[in-house]
Amino acid sequence: MNRYLIETPHTAQDCQRLVEQVRAMGYLFHFEWGCKSGVHCGWAIIEAENEAQAQLAVPPLVRNKARVIKLFRFDAEARSLHEA
Repeated sequence: MNRYLIETPHTAQDCQRLVEQVRAMGYLFHFEWGCKSGVHCGWAIIEAENEAQAQLAVPPLVRNKARVIKLFRFDAEARSLHEA
C-alpha cells in the first residue's frame, strides 16, 4: 500500500462545510487543520493503492484544489534524493 499526503486548501467560508463533509466521509480523524491559525488548509497522510484512490478521500467541495502527493522514504543506502 502506498502512502499519500493530502492537502486541502479552502476558504474561510467553506471551512465548516468542508469539515462536515470530511466527517461524513469517515476521514475526520486522519486530517490536521490549520484553520484556527488562519491557514485554511487540512493535511492528512493516508494509505491507498494509487493516487486516484487517495483522491477519493477529498470531498468534492475542494477536490479540484487539493494536492495528493505520493510519499517515499529514503534509507541509509540512498545515494541521491532522486534515486528510485
